[in-house]
Parts: sequence; C-alpha cells; structure tokens
Amino acid sequence: MKVILQQEVKKLGKKGEILEVSEGYARNYLLPQKLAIAATANNVNTATQQKAAEERKKERILDEAKLLAAQMAKITVAIPVRMGEGGRLFGSVTAKDIADALATQHKLEIDKRKIELKDALKSLGTFTVPIKLHQEVGTQIQVTVKPE
Repeated sequence: MKVILQQEVKKLGKKGEILEVSEGYARNYLLPQKLAIAATANNVNTATQQKAAEERKKERILDEAKLLAAQMAKITVAIPVRMGEGGRLFGSVTAKDIADALATQHKLEIDKRKIELKDALKSLGTFTVPIKLHQEVGTQIQVTVKPE
C-alpha cells in the first residue's frame, strides 16, 4: 500500500515521502496514529505542492540571509565599556552585548546565539566577530571595544 508520511517515522522515512508499506502496517499503525495518509491522486498532488512551497520558502530565506550577510560585512559596532584601575575592563563584552549594540546602532535584530564568540572580549581594541546567519551563510563584523 502506498502512503504519504505526515511526520518523520524512525527507520521508515521523512515527512512528505511517498512509500510502499505493507497493508497491515499502514492500516493498523501509520493511519490510526496519523503518521501517514493514503497516497491517492489528490493527496499526492497536495503533497507535491506542499513540498514545492517549502522549497521556495527555504530558497527565499537563504537569499535573505545572503543579502543580510553582504550588508553586515560592512558594519562596525562600537561598544563603550567601563574601565577600572590599570586599564582593566569591568566585566567583559559578550555576544548579548554585541547583539544589543547591533539593535541600537544599526537596527538589526540578530539572535545572540548566532554570534559565534569563542570567548568574551576582555580588552580594548577592534575584533573580528563571526556571525552565522544561516546553515550555509556566515559573515563577520568588526567590534570596537572602547572606554566609556
């Protein structure tokens, strides 16, 4: 019996795949659990349309990420920090600080988890910070840590 998977099923397949399974497995497990639907002509057309729509959405998101990466490559973010005795910083500059500075200075909302800062910045100067905007798209920005 041919079925279209509605969810990922371990050791069987991923969502949207059209598979041939035994009739008992389909009738007794997949269909009652709503893990799959019967592969009628109407359901197959609907599934192919949904798959095409998902592909278009993924391409659009990738294009937007590439455009944003090109814009962000030119950005420099200045972060003022308080200084203690001997030129030492009070605290450090973290990914959250960089994300907040991007939001206030350049009106860019970037999630702090996308900023790939290995260690917090603990000294004055200009640093190159990588940002992962998408699985396939990354960029770098310049972060300047300066005294307040």
